[in-house]
Amino acid sequence: MIRRVDRQKKLAAAFAPEILDRAKRFAFAYDLVLRTEDGEWYGHALEYPEAMGDGKTVAACVRATRQALTDAVAVMLEDGQSPPPPAREGHRTAQVNVRLTPEEKAILETQSKAKGFRGLSDFIRSSVLMVK
Repeated sequence: MIRRVDRQKKLAAAFAPEILDRAKRFAFAYDLVLRTEDGEWYGHALEYPEAMGDGKTVAACVRATRQALTDAVAVMLEDGQSPPPPAREGHRTAQVNVRLTPEEKAILETQSKAKGFRGLSDFIRSSVLMVK
């Protein structure tokens, strides 16, 4: 297993400094979604669910997730692609109303909280729109 410091040095050598700096800014602007399962923490960004991290503690999971995001965004930037913008920068002007039974709403809210989302809207967007 590669130590974290060694991994960061290899990453820094793999990308131009300006790409790595820009990738880190993106990675730290993304909102993280964390969940625990069998004593292990797992995380991904709301905006970038494909880049995941894990750890024995919340802090370790956050570090691993931010590193995975930095790696993924740096590859995108190097390839000339645009990473997804942070969700908090989005200007949502359209609204959709969905009628649910009280039981359906309770189930969705419970799942949303269990997966670490701040609210039902973020949970629905992540579950439906961000899946590729």
